[in-house]
Amino acid sequence: MYADEERTIELPQMEYIGFWKRVIATLIDSLIVAIITFPLLTLIYGMAYWEKESTYSGPADFILSTLFPVVAVLLFWIKKQATPGKMAVSAKIVDAKTGGAPSTKQCIGRYFAYILSSLVFGLGFLWVAFDPKKQAWHDKLAGTAVVKVSRSPKA
Repeated sequence: MYADEERTIELPQMEYIGFWKRVIATLIDSLIVAIITFPLLTLIYGMAYWEKESTYSGPADFILSTLFPVVAVLLFWIKKQATPGKMAVSAKIVDAKTGGAPSTKQCIGRYFAYILSSLVFGLGFLWVAFDPKKQAWHDKLAGTAVVKVSRSPKA
């Protein structure tokens, strides 16, 4: 139940997605990004790209390696509430209080809170395995949760 001053709203029962399904979703997303970016980086910079010691080889490297993944993830979260990996495991991101779609602000905050989740040996990501609502630190900070997509029976 979610109560506000005017009325009480019955929230749908949320089934939280656990650690291993989230790991699988992340692996799928990483593979998709690699399939898109690796050939392009090789085409632009040649095989020497993979032997470089610098952080970026040029503007295209920054765009493909950093900017593209950030923008793609945020657009998927905002428009679909899930990346392709989350869709593959029947999961979506929701507002933890309402069960509805997260706001754009929550999605952006969630993305940048990944930095905090990765600190201390990735403990913020591992937290999913122990948390009752299966929330990582970035979920807690953004007020989101990852839940199972409910399939409505077709009429």
